[in-house]
Amino acid sequence: MLQGKKAWVNGIRLYYEEGGNSRAHTIVLLHGFLSSSFSFRMLVPYLAKDFHILSVDLPPFGFSDKTKKFHYSYKNMAVTVLRLLEEANIERFSVAGHSMGGQIALNMMLQSPEKIDKGILLSSSGYYARAKRHHILASYLPFFPVFIKHYLAKTGVVGNLKSVVHDQSLIDGPMIEGYAEQFEDPRIFPALARLLRHREGDLSVEALKEIQTPCLLIWGDHDKIVPLSIGKRLAQDLPHARLVIFKETGHLVPEERPKEVYEEIASFYS
Repeated sequence: MLQGKKAWVNGIRLYYEEGGNSRAHTIVLLHGFLSSSFSFRMLVPYLAKDFHILSVDLPPFGFSDKTKKFHYSYKNMAVTVLRLLEEANIERFSVAGHSMGGQIALNMMLQSPEKIDKGILLSSSGYYARAKRHHILASYLPFFPVFIKHYLAKTGVVGNLKSVVHDQSLIDGPMIEGYAEQFEDPRIFPALARLLRHREGDLSVEALKEIQTPCLLIWGDHDKIVPLSIGKRLAQDLPHARLVIFKETGHLVPEERPKEVYEEIASFYS
């Protein structure tokens, strides 16, 4: 339904998918950590009826580049997505971010509030500090990417999915393959080391209170990765926010409750 495209933006080759209703309002979809545009595969068919969609693979994930030259801070990722939209001649849009993608979305709202109509935060990360100094120093060691590879391999893709999905029956072959595909490229592990090094931490309470964009927050009550308490704090600190809680739902709300997520987004716009 969406067409895969690539663009050279902010010094990196960015992969994104575009489609849906070309005459409608644009929603930019931003995935979470260790994920890609694949995580929105269940939600996109619903959104595509009413919205024009850009789903971006945030570097170094998915099919976007994993270069050593890119600065993998949240601020720079937000800059990169905003420049992509400029090149696509999209002047006004909304942004939906899942997990880590929620922090990128919030950074975009701070940087270009005049361009963003609404924000949708799906189990967004929040209030996480920057990595500790000894972890940042360790990321410069030559063997550190190998350590990351072995660390992730301990639980594997299936283990990671079990931690983010409440209903384990949803985990099937296509889901496992879709989330595992990007790790076939060995360049992702040095890039993840740089992400740990460059990530500046989540936005402060003071920064959150500056955001005037209306925000819809959607959370699962069984989220083990970003607990509901984070969603409640964000709903208090963002000036114009509404929190919706899904029962019997984990962290991966776009996969677990795509129809309900779409209905909440549609209601938010109507």
